[in-house]
Amino acid sequence: MAEPNADFPPGGDAEQDAMAAEWEAALAQQASAGAAGDAQVADDFAAAASEVAEPASAQMTPAAFANFAASSTPANAAGNDLNMILDIPVQLTVELGRTRIPIKNILQLAQGSVVELDAMAGEPMDVLVNGFLIAQGEVVVVNDKFGIRLTDIVTPSERMRRLSRG
Repeated sequence: MAEPNADFPPGGDAEQDAMAAEWEAALAQQASAGAAGDAQVADDFAAAASEVAEPASAQMTPAAFANFAASSTPANAAGNDLNMILDIPVQLTVELGRTRIPIKNILQLAQGSVVELDAMAGEPMDVLVNGFLIAQGEVVVVNDKFGIRLTDIVTPSERMRRLSRG
């Protein structure tokens, strides 16, 4: 049968005890130094905080904020909210029609080629804002420029329904 300390050289118990005692002393020293260091850090922090707090309190002034409180009339409140977004630019597109064709046909296009669209002649064109249909209309010419006369506006409820589907 093997001895309990067969892996260690003779006299290993005394060496192990000495090493354990050294580790214990080092850990105790580290703990006491850490506690003393923590106390010193706490004292330094308290002193710095009192130095910073005193001048700041002497220089404080109340902040002035604009009144954003809602007014008593709902129409005025809605007008204020709407005014905040009136200058945001959006992309307005008038769509004459669409079609789907293979790339080989696109590569064969030349000047004078005709591309058939899905819209019928005389059919109202779609007016899109940021890609969402808001109205339909017909083409007009104003001062040698094309324009569109709106003939049908999509209702807000219909727009919301289409947004939820899209």
